[in-house]
Amino acid sequence: MKRSFSVKLIMMMALLVLVLAACSNSNKEANQASQPANTNTNASANTSDTGSEPVTTPATVDITDAHGTVTVPVNPKNVVALDSRTFETLASWDVKLAAVPKDVMPADSPYVTDESVQNIGNHREPNLELIAAADPELVIIGQRFGGFYEDVKKLVPNAAVIDLNFDVSEKAATPGENLVKGFKDSTINLGKIFDKNEEAEQLVAAFDQALGDAKSAYNGTDKVMSVVVSGGNIGFSAPHSGRVWGPLYDIFGWAPALEVEGATADHQGDEVSVEAIAQSNPDWLFVLDRDASISSETEAVPAQDVIDNAPALKNTTAVAEGRIVYAPKDTYTNESIETFIELFENLADALAK
Repeated sequence: MKRSFSVKLIMMMALLVLVLAACSNSNKEANQASQPANTNTNASANTSDTGSEPVTTPATVDITDAHGTVTVPVNPKNVVALDSRTFETLASWDVKLAAVPKDVMPADSPYVTDESVQNIGNHREPNLELIAAADPELVIIGQRFGGFYEDVKKLVPNAAVIDLNFDVSEKAATPGENLVKGFKDSTINLGKIFDKNEEAEQLVAAFDQALGDAKSAYNGTDKVMSVVVSGGNIGFSAPHSGRVWGPLYDIFGWAPALEVEGATADHQGDEVSVEAIAQSNPDWLFVLDRDASISSETEAVPAQDVIDNAPALKNTTAVAEGRIVYAPKDTYTNESIETFIELFENLADALAK
């Protein structure tokens, strides 16, 4: 009886081992079947740490510029940039450039200090042949170089040429729309081209935040005067026109202290006497220092010194109460979205006090 019981026990244990082995093999096969096949592709893909599906970077992207739709390679090689509004963004993304117009860029720009980057000069007498020599896949045009669009296209017929220019002084359905939409669109487009979509979205969000804060900080009634200081002279920067202060009157609803018939968008400001500016008695004085960002003018008088030493302005509310906001020093040659974010933040801080 004892031997018969032992045999039965051994047979039952053997059967249990076989069952467990079969279950183990079944689970292993199921796990293998659930894993994706290991295939090799030429596409660039990124897989997140969460185990989500790979994100494939496309080879090209369609960009809508000032002239229509352009197909642009993603992460292009040998890029030439001519748009002052793009340099700071591209530098922050570590985008390598083959050539830039160093003569109209801030002296401390990494592209200016990099000797391997060719200097196209300025927009008045540019050395466009350097663009052809660079054999670029992409040329970014805008602002001062907007008029060279067709010339550049002829020089590099095999390259993608995009024009990101937008005229902030043009009338729009919504006041200030050209500046706001222009910065947002160009930033998003650059993000698509250089595979920096998240970074581009963050810049746009920061721009929206700073703009909203500056708009909320203004009380709606204080009189605003904007000026451009150039060559030691104070020029009137008219509301509604010009590249920096003008469109901000529309965006923020500023009440102008002075409006002059026939005012222009001149880069040095209009010739309105300092006495006339003083007589308007502005509550706020917003100043753009044109010379501060031009590397060749090393002996230029700082705008703050010019304002401080203008006797006619001393008794105005703005100067007497220290209600003066200076645009970032490199604004004239670096009108990037980052520059305007900083400007809006400065305005919000000052106006909220």
